[in-house]
Order: sequence, then structure tokens, then C-alpha cells
Amino acid sequence: MKASPKSLLAVLRGTRQTRPPLWLMRQAGRYLPEYRALRETKGGFLELCYDPEAAAEVTLQPIRRFGFDGSILFSDILIVPHALGQTLWFEAGEGPRLAPPLIDSALTALEAAPERFDPIYATVARVAASLPAETTFLGFAGSPWTVATYMVAGQGSKDQATTRRLAFGDPAAFQAIIDAIVDVTVTYLSGQIEHGVEAVQLFDSWAGSLSPAQFERWVIAPNAEIVRQLKAMHPDTPVIGFPKGAGGKLRAYADETKVDAIGLDETVDPDWAERVLPQHLPVQGNLDPLALVAGGAALDAAIDRILAAFPARPHIFNLGHGIVPDTPIAHVEHLIKRVRGG
Repeated sequence: MKASPKSLLAVLRGTRQTRPPLWLMRQAGRYLPEYRALRETKGGFLELCYDPEAAAEVTLQPIRRFGFDGSILFSDILIVPHALGQTLWFEAGEGPRLAPPLIDSALTALEAAPERFDPIYATVARVAASLPAETTFLGFAGSPWTVATYMVAGQGSKDQATTRRLAFGDPAAFQAIIDAIVDVTVTYLSGQIEHGVEAVQLFDSWAGSLSPAQFERWVIAPNAEIVRQLKAMHPDTPVIGFPKGAGGKLRAYADETKVDAIGLDETVDPDWAERVLPQHLPVQGNLDPLALVAGGAALDAAIDRILAAFPARPHIFNLGHGIVPDTPIAHVEHLIKRVRGG
């Protein structure tokens, strides 16, 4: 049984559904053969993100194949530093690169390029005009801490040590970077909303690397400011916060950022989240992506535990992080059938 029309949006606004609506982080991407075929014709990943026709097609592919209740914009969190003036490219097999790294260069040396948002907005408008009426359209951006880790180091890292050292050693300089990201992120998300997205998600993939005091300053405070400004401009647009790795700091994040819903990563015990998080706060998650790869009894047990954990709370079924490229299509189909009670 598919969820009722716009059920995902209803959950984000606080109304629990009999069966939770469903979407998957990174649901548009490399595990789909139709994505791989299109990617071969378009060249690099960044070129695909900046091609509105192709990016819209990629966004719509999982909706056509699976009928998810939510459609997430196909783009990348590093569009924001690109618009702030860093050079962005992707090294094959190694991931993104940004230059100049802000550990070696001043933020003020960058020349902003806000026009880089324009093709993303064009993608949003194309998708919004093409989605089924019952599908909620989600936009997104990276949260300031996570975006800053790439901007400072010029690339991703396992422990974000370069950025953490800057935050400890020169907090004023790092605060300026965070503030700049906040400002442009509000502009970017507001633009997505104006062009057709119905809710937005803030991805803080590296939130788990910070101590409680640093988490308060570099994760909670900037996300709270983004939410405050967005709500002033778009009071009816829900905001999902996803601070991956926050663990025991999730309650403080929920209380202080004022997000409308909170995403749980796969390390969070859903029963603990049900007990600890504010009553009636919508939650999203949190199937381990590797359980989806494994399939079988392990997948069924994991799905059932999550479904049972939130007897009265508004819940969106999702993964605890992004779907991985070797995920079998049949396992995704099985997941959808089990969650929907088919």
C-alpha cells in the first residue's frame, strides 16, 4: 500500500501516517543502471550537476522506477563553496577537490560566483513541473561545519583534523568562514524553495567528529541560524536536520536548532531516539545501508525493528546514510514492499 498523497510532507508537518512515507538518501545515483547509462553520455559528475536537463532526469529516475514518496534534488553539497568562489573539480577515484584551500588562503581572497546557483534552480523548476502530484520534492544543502571541512582542507578527510585545528587555533577566522557559508546557504535554499522544492534537508555528514562544546558552536549554532532565517522567509517549508554521528547530542540539536524533523543515522538506536527526542518531533531513518545490500532475514529484521520503534511518532522511513553503489535493485524493491505492507 502506497502512502497517501503528499504523506511525506504531512509527516514533516507533524502528522503520523499509518505506514511511514519512504525515500532514500542518494536514491538518484550509481546503483541505478539508467543513471550509469546517462552518466556515460555526460562526462564528469560536476558537468552532470550543472546540466539542468540531465540533472532533472537523474532526479526523476528513482521516482519512475520505485515510486518513492519523496524526490531529492540531484546535486552536490559543494555547489556552495563553488558559488563562494573556490575552484571545484572531482578527481577520478579520489573525490572532490577545492582550491585554494582556506587553510592556506584567506576567505576574502575568493571572488563569489552566485550565478553558479542558476542551473541548479533550473533543475528544480524542471523537476517540480514533472513530479507526480503525490510526491514531495526535497531540496538540500550541506550544513556549515561539513562544508567548511572541505573548504579548509581542499578535500575530504577521515577525521577533519585540518579544519578542527583551525577552529581551535583561530576561532575568529573560522567563524568568518562559517558565517559566509550560513549566508550563502540561506540564499541557496531560499532559491530552491522559490523554484519549487517543498522541504529542505541540511546534511551535516561530519558532525560526529566534534566535542560537545565544538558541536554546540560549529553545528548547532549555524544550523539554528539557517533555520531561523529560512523560517522568516518561508514559514511553511519544513527543514530536516541530519547531523550524522551526533549520538547523544541529538536532543540538544533538536531543541536548539528548531528543525521540523531530525534524521537519524544508522548508529542511533531507534528505541533510544523514541525515548529521548522531543515528543511528536518527526524523525527520519535509519536503516543501515549495508543491511540493504545484505538483504534477506537481516534486512527484514532491521526494517521491522525501525517500524516498531515509533508507535505514535511521525516517521519517514529512510536509510541512516546514502545508498551504496552495489545495492541490488531487488533489495530496494523488497524494502519498499515491506515498509508499505504489500
